[in-house]
This record gives sequence, C-alpha cells and structure tokens, in this order.
Amino acid sequence: MATWSNFNYQNSTSPLMEQIIFFHDHTLIILIMITILVAYLMMNLFFNNYINRFLLDGQMIELIWTILPAITLIFIALPSLRLLYLLDELNNPLITLKSIGHQWYWSYEYSDFNNIEFDSYMTQSNKNLSNFRLLDVDNRIILPMNNQIRILVTATDVIHSWTIPSLGVKIDANPGRLNQTSFFINRPGIFFGQCSEICGANHSFMPIVVESISMKNFINWINNY
Repeated sequence: MATWSNFNYQNSTSPLMEQIIFFHDHTLIILIMITILVAYLMMNLFFNNYINRFLLDGQMIELIWTILPAITLIFIALPSLRLLYLLDELNNPLITLKSIGHQWYWSYEYSDFNNIEFDSYMTQSNKNLSNFRLLDVDNRIILPMNNQIRILVTATDVIHSWTIPSLGVKIDANPGRLNQTSFFINRPGIFFGQCSEICGANHSFMPIVVESISMKNFINWINNY
C-alpha cells in the first residue's frame, strides 16, 4: 500500500505491474539522458565566445537533430506498444469476478459460483489502528494467488474506476457498459485501492481491498460462504 514520503511505485504484486515499473524506469533513463544533453548544450551556449559570421546553414547538424529524436521515440514507443498489448491480453482465466460501482460503495459477484455476492463498504477507522483509515472495507475480495483472474466492471449510476496500483489494474466502470481486464497475483497479501475517477463528492470513500490467499484456503472460503 502507499505510505508517506513514498515517491516510487508500490511493490508489484503481478507480472504486469513489474513490466509497468520496468517501462517507467526505461523511459526515465532516456529522459534523464536528454535532459543532461540539453542542459550541457545550453550551458555551452551561455559561456562560449565563439562566433561565425559566415555560418548560414548546417545541413548535417539539422539532419542529426531530426534523426536522433525519431530514434529516441522508437526506443520509447516499441516497449510501450508491447506493454499495451500485454495489458489487453486475456489468458484462460480461472475465476471471473464482477464488480459493480455504486454511490458510494462496490458490489461484487463471483460468477463461477452460486449465490456468492456481497457489498463492500468503507469501514470506520478506530483508535487502535486495527484497520487503515479510508482504505479498509467490511467485505474484502478474496482471490487465489498464482491464478489468472478476470474482472468485469460496470456501474449503476455514474462513472467509477476500479483501481489497485500494486496489481497494475485501472479500469473504468461505465453505466450501461461492461469492461473487462485480467490480472495475476503472484504472492499472498492484502492489497488496497480506491476509486480513481472523480465520480462525485464521496469518490475517495470507495476503497477496494483484495486479499490474496492460497487455492486451498480459497476453496475453504467458497465452501463456508
């Protein structure tokens, strides 16, 4: 989960989030190199005294500063397109979860099992800090780790957004439309998210909590629900 003074991404919980972090670092290195080069050239322009009265054109340098940015954009665009297609890929999901956004709570349905559906409301924080302020819910999403999960997202009133940063998932919930995405949780834990769409006055009070457990414990939870 996000903590104070954390300027980096949250620790990844899925392979897709790892790829997003790698792409971010890759692009940031390229931007740092460009920034250093431009700063160096500008400092040289400020402090050198050389002039050339007869310099009218420089076709070679114009060719260089046209081709180099194009090559740089290719180095950014190709990994970006690869990641974009990976995010849209759906590989034989084991479980389908349906999420419905309301004002101001989420409803969940496990489509593969009978009569497993519940509402998820934000819980009130208390003084002994047994839960996280504005982040914990009364009914968490229980999912098995090391399995492909498909989530179908929609809304009943206004546009919401189902977002969990550590999973690398952000998908809009639109009224009258069913969006889908998938994710793969590769470790156990509790992962927090929020509605990241400005869907009204209380949109920040629609937290999302996913609890990742082993398949054995998940089956026991299904049987005892």
